[in-house]
Amino acid sequence: MVLTNVLSSPYFKVQLYELKTYHEVVDEIYFKVTHVEPWEKGSRKTAGQTGMCGGVRGVGTGGIVSTAFCLLYKLFTIKMTRKQVMGLITHNDSPYIRALGFMYIRYTQPPADLVDWYDGFLDDEEVCPHGSHSFVLQDLGIIDLCNCPK
Repeated sequence: MVLTNVLSSPYFKVQLYELKTYHEVVDEIYFKVTHVEPWEKGSRKTAGQTGMCGGVRGVGTGGIVSTAFCLLYKLFTIKMTRKQVMGLITHNDSPYIRALGFMYIRYTQPPADLVDWYDGFLDDEEVCPHGSHSFVLQDLGIIDLCNCPK
């Protein structure tokens, strides 16, 4: 559902289509991303669902996909080098740039390699910006990337 909404998003189809380089995408993350949740706050309606999917986490009627997830998909399309990925996760200007870098790794690397990528960042509180959820290693069920409120 998230991918479908990214691909049909006017933001992705128009504004992000114009961005062709790694540096342009990083600048866009810096200026536009305010959170790293998949949906814009208040845009996803789940109330009133019934049946087998009623109340099931992750099942809903969609919503407005977030700027962060549109930009994450844009990162997938530019086929980054290892040096560029390292540039994201070590970026000093914005925790959101770093967060999207870790999310990129989570979705593109084999599970066995994740610990090598994340090693050295596990105690880094800046990767979990401004009350966002711990989102990188939480899905693995192994370890939280940071001790942020959930």
